[in-house]
Amino acid sequence: MTATALLRLRDLRCLGAGTLFNSLGMMGELVVLGWLALELTNSPFLVGAALGSRMLPLVFVGVPAGVLADRVARPRLLLITGAGQALTAGAMGTLTLLGVVTLGQLLLLTFVAGALRGVEHAARQSYAHDVVGAAALVDGLAILGLAMRLGWLVGSLGVGALIAHRGSGEAYLAVAVAYLLGGLALLPARVLAPVAAGAPDSIWRGVTGFVTAVREDRMLLVLMLLTAGAEVLGFAHQALLPSLSRDVLHTGPEGLGAMSAARAVGGMLGLVVSMRGLLGGGGAVFVGVLVAFGASLMALGGAPYVVGFTGVMVVVVAANAAGALADLLAQSLLQLSVPHHLRGRAGGAWVVAIGFAPLGQIQIGALASLLGVSAALGLSGLALVALASATVFFYPRLRAL
Repeated sequence: MTATALLRLRDLRCLGAGTLFNSLGMMGELVVLGWLALELTNSPFLVGAALGSRMLPLVFVGVPAGVLADRVARPRLLLITGAGQALTAGAMGTLTLLGVVTLGQLLLLTFVAGALRGVEHAARQSYAHDVVGAAALVDGLAILGLAMRLGWLVGSLGVGALIAHRGSGEAYLAVAVAYLLGGLALLPARVLAPVAAGAPDSIWRGVTGFVTAVREDRMLLVLMLLTAGAEVLGFAHQALLPSLSRDVLHTGPEGLGAMSAARAVGGMLGLVVSMRGLLGGGGAVFVGVLVAFGASLMALGGAPYVVGFTGVMVVVVAANAAGALADLLAQSLLQLSVPHHLRGRAGGAWVVAIGFAPLGQIQIGALASLLGVSAALGLSGLALVALASATVFFYPRLRAL
């Protein structure tokens, strides 16, 4: 089914609109969270810790969220989680406008929002499978990925400008509105898969059953580990963008917004490459994309001193094109590796894997504090290249996936 034919599906359009608004809020939150944490602490390490609190809940809620997505109507879960994230962002905006915000409040509300996001991620992936089917899953996820990156682009530029001209409080309120619209967009969407019934302890049984499946299926475990590696060593570079903007490039919050927008542009380019069939979707391609991701981060480490701000923007675009492809391949390979009644749990496996991102954000923040921003980026990229290469060497079956 072509992308044009997929877009004729009403439920995919609803899901795409919800993804667009949700991603606008998500990237806007990322920009204002990083900037506010830097203002409150003046520490790259604590900025990494703040961003880490955004992802930490995913490790714990990922599998239960996946089980929940198999047992509750997925469009309704997306509506509820959108409203919940709007409440947490609205609370942060109010505290900031009142001038009483503290780092502790920032971490707590961000943690709660992260837990809601874990449920949202699992429901969104499995509902995409419901809407487009297995045969068109990669293209369907790519369409949603484009909507997501478009939201990132608007959210990055808009929130960066709001912080510069109106302050972090109003920026957080704008994020809350975007999250609410993302949930409301799912109101017309239909429930397309039967909701599983079960005993009161079925959630726990679902969790333990999934753990058993991961232990017995080595390929599923390898895919989760590579996805976690991409988060810890690759996507963690976003934690250094506030310091890169303020302390290295001296471009301020608008420069941070521009670099975050470059991340979105790169992601959109990567997904366009996927939709045009220029890359396959197997394990060997996944590993190759991870190597390219790591190499681009190594280049980003030296770019500020060689090519300046414009060159940094180009490298950020390239790095995030590779990152978007890695994310798309991880999601699709995990979804296609399980039977239909475990789609929510496959989404939960991805949520668990990306939930290890705080480790990367904290370590890259610590490296930046000790060695500088450029060295931290270069070492993280090198480690990602080494991980991907070692995995395909010790587990060659991955290349045949």
